[in-house]
Amino acid sequence: MLDGKVAIVTGSGRGLGRAYARAMAAAGAAVVVNDLDADVATETADLITDAGGTAVAHVGAVGGSEFADALVRRAVDEFGRLDVMVTNAGALRDRTLRNTTDDDFDLVVNSHLRGTFTCGRAAAARFREQGEGGRLILVGSPAGQRASFGQTAYSASKGAIVAMTRTWALELAKIDVTVNAIVPTALTRMVATMPRVGDLVAQVDAGEPVPDAIRRQGLGSPQDVAPVIVYLASKESAHVTGQAIAAGGDRIALWTHPGEVEERFGQGGWTAGSVAELFSGTYADRLQDFRPTLLDLEALEEA
Repeated sequence: MLDGKVAIVTGSGRGLGRAYARAMAAAGAAVVVNDLDADVATETADLITDAGGTAVAHVGAVGGSEFADALVRRAVDEFGRLDVMVTNAGALRDRTLRNTTDDDFDLVVNSHLRGTFTCGRAAAARFREQGEGGRLILVGSPAGQRASFGQTAYSASKGAIVAMTRTWALELAKIDVTVNAIVPTALTRMVATMPRVGDLVAQVDAGEPVPDAIRRQGLGSPQDVAPVIVYLASKESAHVTGQAIAAGGDRIALWTHPGEVEERFGQGGWTAGSVAELFSGTYADRLQDFRPTLLDLEALEEA
């Protein structure tokens, strides 16, 4: 499906990123494996080559323009071109608002949001130079779509990434570049601290199957998300752009674009009193639920 294609996957030393890199390599792509940790980046690249695929490791932290440009240059120097950029890398500092420091916020936003921006921009420049289109696959999160307690910086970054997806899809359509966001859910180290989920993460790490009841809720192994990445990287997905696509376990879903729920007009304008009447009357049952969709804890118990 990806024979002859060249892909970069940032943050692909472990977890979801590793699954994406290995799946694209298995589908025929040459892959640049990027991670801040040299050991895990090399390990992922070795896993790919040992399985008969093609990969090189490129170590370093995303965020700055110089690194993004060097990452794209590495792909071109090694394999002659670039066709796919998957922006998976990012750091976490889970803190409630009152405990989030400037340094916490800057680290998370720089790695997730700025890293996506600089890597996406560098890839788009290469796609334009090649003149053959390309694929940008950005990585969002349910935390960017709905409330996520204790993740101010992460939620802000992931929400912005999905918004950026729509804008880039509009801007880059004229050069045949598709831009989509994946919104993955998987049993990885990131969710291991959630109540009753840690044991499931340990099961996945040990190679054990995820119970069906959990898979139906959209939680499985990182490998369950990877086929969507392979599809979005392929020529078969040329008609799919500007989308936010949830994937995990047995589930694939499309997120809506933000849209207005209801509208009312006040002849000649509004007063504070008439606004109050609107929100205590017509709009009272139209307010949107911002809370996250929770796991079925009974299913977790049964599993």
